[in-house]
Amino acid sequence: MTYTETIGKTAGKVWQYLHEHGKTSLSGIEKAVKAPRGVVFMAIGWLAREGKLEFGQEKRTTQVWLKEG
Repeated sequence: MTYTETIGKTAGKVWQYLHEHGKTSLSGIEKAVKAPRGVVFMAIGWLAREGKLEFGQEKRTTQVWLKEG
């Protein structure tokens, strides 16, 4: 599997986790999908670029959730 395929597969896991659990911290996503931090962040970037994610700040924690619609 290429690195790009790994990022894409991880993006699918991130999307599925957010679909099932809703708003989650970046570290929570990292733990849930059990992938290296860099790969998780690239996967989140992939989904963000596709317009599938929303982001917010709660105190010192960045929260991520799926964009509705």
